[in-house]
Amino acid sequence: MKREHLYEPFEIVYKTSDECPKLAHQHSFFELIYIHAGTGIQYINGHKLDYKAGQLFLITPQDSHSFEITTTSSFFFLRFNDIYIKSNALQSENIQRLEYILHNANHKPGCIMKNITDKSLVRAIIESLIAEVSNKDLYEKEMTQQLVNTLIVVVARNIAKRLPERINENTDEKIVSILQYIQANIYEPDKVRTETICNIFGISENYLGRYFKKHTGHTLQSYISNYKLSLVTHRLKHSNMRINEIVAELGFTDESHLNKFFRQQTGVSPKAYRKSLVAVE
Repeated sequence: MKREHLYEPFEIVYKTSDECPKLAHQHSFFELIYIHAGTGIQYINGHKLDYKAGQLFLITPQDSHSFEITTTSSFFFLRFNDIYIKSNALQSENIQRLEYILHNANHKPGCIMKNITDKSLVRAIIESLIAEVSNKDLYEKEMTQQLVNTLIVVVARNIAKRLPERINENTDEKIVSILQYIQANIYEPDKVRTETICNIFGISENYLGRYFKKHTGHTLQSYISNYKLSLVTHRLKHSNMRINEIVAELGFTDESHLNKFFRQQTGVSPKAYRKSLVAVE
């Protein structure tokens, strides 16, 4: 299967077509696809999904996807990689939002727009991006970057609607707040300790464990460990960060601490895991 690469921090493409532009393929980058007009079918990881104007899809590096066009379709593509994530273009809080997107990217295929009021906003942002790229007006690069950043934040908000399976719109608001707190503070271990979370949310330590398991199906510690593991794994897969840089960013004591944590979760060391990825390629 063909695997495409991206050699810029991000890329914007807009195209209209009557036939499938590509066969099934994978990327080494992330891709947001907005259906500006038209209808058809999207194939992703063996799933068959109807698409129509106004839908937004997130494709990850592991996904295999293609389109079958029924009526003339216009597609907007925003492609971005770890270079953009690590650049100074994104403020630290936006990087954390993007991390949340990547952590939750392996959702059931479908449109990621869950907030109805955001649909018109996304369309306006994308139409503005198309205009900026087409017109090449004064400060086009600066405007484009700001619009891209805004789109990332809006997408993050909608991905946030896809919480663990037991979480839905009828779930107790406190558990949603706790999950969002953990996601925002996962980089600082002291802030996601049981005692700290209990103090912030006014819950006893004995009750928090039962409460968290009831609403998410996971223990608090397993949720935190799995979330942190996904962040480590993403860096090993999609960045050139050294092991000691991952240790510093994610709040591990030292490399030995990270090695022990990663081995417990995966059975191999971070370095061995990264080498196995190179061998597969």
